[in-house]
Amino acid sequence: MDLSETLIVQNLKEGNEHAYKYVFDAHYDVLCVIAARYLHDDFVAESVVGDVIFHLWETRENIDIQTSLRQYLVRSVRNRCLDYLKSRRFRHEQTLSTLSDDSRLLERPANHDHPLGYLLEKELEQTINDAIERLPDDCRRVFKMSRLEGKKNAEIARELGISVNTVKYHMKHALRLLQQQLGKYFVFLLMAYFA
Repeated sequence: MDLSETLIVQNLKEGNEHAYKYVFDAHYDVLCVIAARYLHDDFVAESVVGDVIFHLWETRENIDIQTSLRQYLVRSVRNRCLDYLKSRRFRHEQTLSTLSDDSRLLERPANHDHPLGYLLEKELEQTINDAIERLPDDCRRVFKMSRLEGKKNAEIARELGISVNTVKYHMKHALRLLQQQLGKYFVFLLMAYFA
């Protein structure tokens, strides 16, 4: 690593948020392109890169980078992509197997004609809405603007006076929190808002 990168890594270890923001701004877009080559899915690629950079922040006190920061991040993204590809099929099968018989009623085209199916759909909708309302203010605002109002990242950034990368960060954070809150029902949120 050159002197400037050594300083950035040192600042990261000390918990300097400006150093974290620099890493995000300087490397995020390139890492997303690399991840997308492995995954062929821009949304998943952005999630993987967000995870890698956020993990760097979470473990900052113990990071030991012998190569350049870019090489370290590229290797981390590559490994995370390969792990994702290996586990994708397993996770898909596991998600389907954990859905209860009741929630499978929602997949029926005529569920509105079935009273139980209708009630379950309303309950699920309320559960998802409650989880969205429990998000931190910034995450909730960005999530709603993106998924309910259909606004693009650049448009959201302009309206809120923040960077596009900050919008992406809030979306990633919102999805992580929603996945924790909704558990097996998270798949329905993805179907409703990311189809």
